[in-house]
Amino acid sequence: MLLAIDTATHYSSLALHNGKTLLAESTWSSASPNHTVELAPTVQTLLARCDVTLHDLTALAVCKGPGSYTGLRIGIAFAKGIASARKLPLVGISSLDILALGHPQASGGLIAVVQAGRGRVIAASYQWRKGRWKNRNAPLLMTWETLIASVDGPATLTGEVNDAGYAALEDAQARGLPITISAPNLRVRRAGALAEEAWALLRAGTGDYDAAKLVPIYVKTKDLP
Repeated sequence: MLLAIDTATHYSSLALHNGKTLLAESTWSSASPNHTVELAPTVQTLLARCDVTLHDLTALAVCKGPGSYTGLRIGIAFAKGIASARKLPLVGISSLDILALGHPQASGGLIAVVQAGRGRVIAASYQWRKGRWKNRNAPLLMTWETLIASVDGPATLTGEVNDAGYAALEDAQARGLPITISAPNLRVRRAGALAEEAWALLRAGTGDYDAAKLVPIYVKTKDLP
């Protein structure tokens, strides 16, 4: 039984997966980062609905960023606490990879984005290869304008798009940029996708999933310590 946790941004998502079936999933957006007060009670509710306890868990998965410094710290610390106490494997997966994992094949490339605050986003691009999206580059800190300027061919954008992002993207589309904004239901970062990938990695048995060794992905700026 695997518990997946994602608190990387204002979006939070939890999932419970037994290796064959996604038993439960809860995804929500908070107006402010309330992960500290929301995470533990929501995990407790999710487990109770499935008649599962922490002692039934055999593995954990967590979104390791990039994202909000505080949000990442809370989710990763929570997952590490459970994994370390019970000596369970902890699989960390990128927030941008989670978005790509949950997105179907589309024409051209895929651009995954998460909000970074102050008009900035963190983005990475993907190409469809062998039935899944494959990462093309490391996460980059950008403004909407620099992201749009970097588009080098037909692409679909998924992830967190705020009002400024919509305005910039719609203006770029009007100027002929071949970029499509994915449907809202496809742009949500879901812990179910995180759980599926974590199970696949655990079955492959090629990684080291010691909770103590998991390191968050921070795209550092002058605003971060």
